[in-house]
Amino acid sequence: MYLKDSKIIVIKIGSSLLIDDKKKVRKKWLTEFAKDIQELIKQNKKIIIVSSGAIAMGCKKLNISKKNLKIDKSQAVASIGQIELMNLFSEIFVKLKINISQILLTLEDTEQRRRALNAKRTFDNLFKLGFVPIVNENDTIATSEIKYGDNDRLASRVAQISGADSLILLSDVDGLYTHNPKIYKNAKLIKEIKNIDKDIEKIATKSISEHGTGGMKTKIDAAKICQLSGCQMVIANGLLSRPIKKITEENNCTWFLPKVSKLAARKKWIISSISPKGALIIDDGAKRALSNGKSLLAAGIKKVSGRFSKGDHIKVLDRNNYECARGLSSFSSNEIEKIMGHHSKEIEKLLGYISKSEVIHKDDIVEV
Repeated sequence: MYLKDSKIIVIKIGSSLLIDDKKKVRKKWLTEFAKDIQELIKQNKKIIIVSSGAIAMGCKKLNISKKNLKIDKSQAVASIGQIELMNLFSEIFVKLKINISQILLTLEDTEQRRRALNAKRTFDNLFKLGFVPIVNENDTIATSEIKYGDNDRLASRVAQISGADSLILLSDVDGLYTHNPKIYKNAKLIKEIKNIDKDIEKIATKSISEHGTGGMKTKIDAAKICQLSGCQMVIANGLLSRPIKKITEENNCTWFLPKVSKLAARKKWIISSISPKGALIIDDGAKRALSNGKSLLAAGIKKVSGRFSKGDHIKVLDRNNYECARGLSSFSSNEIEKIMGHHSKEIEKLLGYISKSEVIHKDDIVEV
């Protein structure tokens, strides 16, 4: 499929792409990168950018070295750098009339289904508004994430949550080589990888740049997540001018192909929960609607069983108490008890605030 057929693309930028070895911001590079984003938007592709660099930008602002920073000081430096980082993106992207927004996430946010569901809804709404979300790891409250540089893994989780077709990891190398290309001249670029075996993991090498803390191993970890999420991933050289265009035209990079489809991966994720928090009993009309690929609406719900929160995994039972589906609830059990049996247009009045119209969205439900 590669990029041509991708509808949602997540692009991860490393710190070394934004700041050079002399601690100067690569504004020229970011301008060329923004042209790539502009071109993708013209092709009606939805883009999410996951950017490292908050700590590096903070270090530049304070004129200090990133090396040997302790966790607590890194958090303070990150809070300074996040403003600098977003100001940089805003300065460059506004010239090309690209609307951007900022989303702060930690790996923990992506691991919890309720938070992941909320993040997905935010991405979807930003796409509808015509904005490009820029995700920064929330280093101001992170702990081990700062130390180990897990932005590659965060990017893969963002790709998983958003239902992306492709994840692009822009690095300071062309891709995964048979040997470390900075040491061995006979190293060959591996163009395509279907299975990540022990040999692939063995040849993964670590980055030696000052600002980037994540090496090739974290990129392999990210690829594993993508392969099981139905998302293809590519490692490519981001230091080139117009790096996305180079991927499309020259394909001098490493592609990791998905093992399953996106739909199969999401269904597996939803259906595999060991302990659903509760259940909804629905009428025959709602059951028919689910069979036709529709969302579950409040009007078709007859009873609520158990106590659960928004985003929790729940069962859907027919009027004979047979399980017919599982899904992620867009409402808490208390809210559903207030709106069940009512038309979606009445939800705002019944709850006293604006909310979603679907109790379980069609993308978050699987028939069993």
